[in-house]
Amino acid sequence: MKQLTVLSGKGGTGKTTITAAFAVLAKNTVVADCDVDAPDLHMLLHPKVVKTQEFKGAKLAVIDEEKCTKCDQCRETCRFDAITEDTKVDSISCEGCGVCVVVCPVGAITLVERISGYAYISKTKHGFMAHAMLSPGEANSGKLVTLVRQNARILAEKEHSGLIVIDGSPGIGCPVIASVTGVDAGLVVTEPTMSGIHDLERALQLLKHFGVPPFVCVNMYDINRDNAYRIVSFCRENSIEVVGKIPFNPVVTEAMVNGKSIVEFAPESDVAIEIEKMWKKILSALEHGSD
Repeated sequence: MKQLTVLSGKGGTGKTTITAAFAVLAKNTVVADCDVDAPDLHMLLHPKVVKTQEFKGAKLAVIDEEKCTKCDQCRETCRFDAITEDTKVDSISCEGCGVCVVVCPVGAITLVERISGYAYISKTKHGFMAHAMLSPGEANSGKLVTLVRQNARILAEKEHSGLIVIDGSPGIGCPVIASVTGVDAGLVVTEPTMSGIHDLERALQLLKHFGVPPFVCVNMYDINRDNAYRIVSFCRENSIEVVGKIPFNPVVTEAMVNGKSIVEFAPESDVAIEIEKMWKKILSALEHGSD
């Protein structure tokens, strides 16, 4: 079983657009949306949820009012100001650190798990999909990404799928690390802007750190051909294959507005044709890597 993660050093590069197109082009493939903080792949693939799991990634302090002596030690030591003047726990401010449990002289405070989000297993017309949604303000997104990937792997084994395509989150933080560890290849989607070049380098450094073979796609390359050339030259100098150079085309926005992937909405467009070529190159490289 092979795993491909589509990532980007910044948001808005077209990562999810490309992942959705891959999901349509693929055969017998499981898709995982690992952008659990702000998932949007579902808007293009329209999954129907078949299973929902509670995700308990954080803890909340609970005060037993019968035991509490109102000594205020918990409130004085809480660095998050999560204990109110009337000795109540503010569930939004509480980080579940447990300091209040330690300092309470009468053992009136305990930590309980709270639901931080939900993980889903869904069916799309193109195959199965694993995804999740972290509740606003909650932490442990990396842990939830791991759960999504576990679900995707179970689905792939059950469906005898040879490939998992993972839509990672932007940046290089904890959820991205959880999205790329142990995968067979990473496709970094970038754009020909100064910030795009900078964040491409960061994403490539992350893949190198974890020993993940990289591919690069330059999206909307023709909006600044000089910067696109800089990206291609940089990749050539570092022996990194640029598998796709996608032109700018407003039809991509039209496809998103209509809730469809570009290869469904405009299969004859230059963008769809280039993405299909890129998909075939990546599949060939993954198959070659298994030899």
